[in-house]
Amino acid sequence: MTGVMNSLASPLPRVRKVCVCTCACAHLHAGTFLVCNRDHKVDNMELHDKEADSGEILPVVIVGNGPSGICLSYLLSGYTPYLSPGASHPNPLLHSKLAEQPALPLLEQDLEYLCEGLQGRSSNPVAVLFDSLLLPDSDFGLDHISPLEWRYEPERAVPHLVLGKGPPGGAWHAMEGSMLTLSLANWMELPGLKLKEWMKDKRRNVRNDRATPAEIASYYQHYVSQMSLEDNFACGTTVTSVTRQPADHRDARGGCWRIKGLQCREGEELGDDSPVEQVPFSLLARNVVLATGTHDIPARLGVEGESLPYVCHSFWELEGAISRGELDESSDPVLVVGAGLTAADAVLAAHHLNTPVYHAFRRAVTDPGLIFNQLPKMLYPEYHKVHQMMMQQQHQSASPLDSSSSPPHFLSSSSSSYSGYLSFPRHRVVSFRPDRKCVLQSDSGQRSVVQVSKALVLIGAHPNLSFLPEQGRPLGVRPDEAVTCRRNPVDVDPFTNRVVAADGPGMYAMGPLVGENFVRFLKGGALAIASDIAKGQRGGDGVGAPGSSDQLADKWVDRQAEVLR
Repeated sequence: MTGVMNSLASPLPRVRKVCVCTCACAHLHAGTFLVCNRDHKVDNMELHDKEADSGEILPVVIVGNGPSGICLSYLLSGYTPYLSPGASHPNPLLHSKLAEQPALPLLEQDLEYLCEGLQGRSSNPVAVLFDSLLLPDSDFGLDHISPLEWRYEPERAVPHLVLGKGPPGGAWHAMEGSMLTLSLANWMELPGLKLKEWMKDKRRNVRNDRATPAEIASYYQHYVSQMSLEDNFACGTTVTSVTRQPADHRDARGGCWRIKGLQCREGEELGDDSPVEQVPFSLLARNVVLATGTHDIPARLGVEGESLPYVCHSFWELEGAISRGELDESSDPVLVVGAGLTAADAVLAAHHLNTPVYHAFRRAVTDPGLIFNQLPKMLYPEYHKVHQMMMQQQHQSASPLDSSSSPPHFLSSSSSSYSGYLSFPRHRVVSFRPDRKCVLQSDSGQRSVVQVSKALVLIGAHPNLSFLPEQGRPLGVRPDEAVTCRRNPVDVDPFTNRVVAADGPGMYAMGPLVGENFVRFLKGGALAIASDIAKGQRGGDGVGAPGSSDQLADKWVDRQAEVLR
């Protein structure tokens, strides 16, 4: 893959074969799998021909090729952060710590020590540290120059493989192309390539500091090419199993991970409607990183009638209906369920067509936890508009003793600029009926029946961890519940991102799986993992710094107990 992929309409890159050699002479050539034998000869081998029983063990396999996997690949490829000579950080304590060993790369420093005393919008300490170093004081609207400089040191590179179903960028390629992202553009960028500068070459007029999902997806795809990372990426791959492989006579270092899956056959294009042959592959890896994100499986309400054809669980289904001309100002209302940004995008899309909208959500409009109450009005005017609609155009419930289900009516005040919209705060869906009628119930017990053309249930998504035993449940903070980004993330050590409950050493998780919803903070997970792996490489165990996951977890618990005293 060469050049910039400027359009989501471009065909996806051909399936790549990637080096699985673990010796020092590993070569990563574009488009080929290379395995070095003991005589240092290079043989071509396709991924699906690679048998785990051959004994070849790749140092790192990353499952997921979104921004998390891309950033980690950058750090594992030899790009190394140092404190720039003469640079300063606005936090004097952090600056003094960095100045203690200015010649030591960040990957080799004591991250726990550097994290002490830092505060930020992430609960993961290394995420706060790395964000502070990449974007000093950005939460205050300041644009300080990062004190870090990046040096390419190929001798530090760790051979690795990044597996992904589609092109580099992950779920960003599936997002609608016109909506602006929540984050500022510089919050979306990855180290070494300024997103604002890249965007200036793509836009004639940059209206603000926010980019569209299409621009972000193109940026991530270009980033992989610009940084010469593409030879580490195997696109068109679906992982079906990750299991612990016990040590045997060929492996005296404590076992490894077996990764199985399906790969689109070499030479076939991805992304069109024609059948693509998939063939199985099996690999062994010393370390495996879970970086799958959480956008795979839309969350469901679990109510009667939710599987009816008019009930959708994706914004793109609304887009499809719009493109087919199924919705206009004469349509029955669209019911939008949810109070997140995707639900707001759906409200805006329908409102733009003058299609009436019913909007039901469980929280109160004034709830501090509502995302709209956390966004600056000047930066997010379109979401502020939705919030105003939610406040000003509320369904007026009857007495709690009145259980009537009379149809609600839209407010018709001539002074209102939001005609055709009606919100149902603190309501839940009871059922969807075959006649396209939906039953809503308020916290007080009053029920309302609304006639709709479509219902969009946009209440979040869950990660697809079907390749792990028990869908990955044992890895969560609450092992008896499904893993979710907000309520039950994967439990990891805060300074290494090692999975605490993994079946063995060398399993890491990062990004939304550990509760990081924003790109600006998921980069900290990449730093933690790359640092731990680098320290393990120097120590010779190949699985990270000395000490088991249990020991690291115990250390974290002890430290938290001291804080609470």
